[in-house]
Amino acid sequence: MPANAADGAGRPVAPEQVRSVAPALERYTRERLLGEVWNRPAPDRAMDNGLTREQAAEVVTHLAFYAGWPNAMSARAVFKDVFSKRQTGKR
Repeated sequence: MPANAADGAGRPVAPEQVRSVAPALERYTRERLLGEVWNRPAPDRAMDNGLTREQAAEVVTHLAFYAGWPNAMSARAVFKDVFSKRQTGKR
């Protein structure tokens, strides 16, 4: 779990703090989320397989309602970077 992880109020939370209350949550965060999900080049790969910029924008918009505004805003930043790199050819 990254040292800069935050709770729902934006306060930093250390992995040890999470583990002391919910060990499985810390383990899943470390192994699955940080170890697998966040390391995938998903947006770029999806666009390689035909996802358009417009479709990606719709995904991010829907994400706000299903996963929350902060997650959608984080995804927007990732897609912005992918769009920029693809436009300049610096992938």
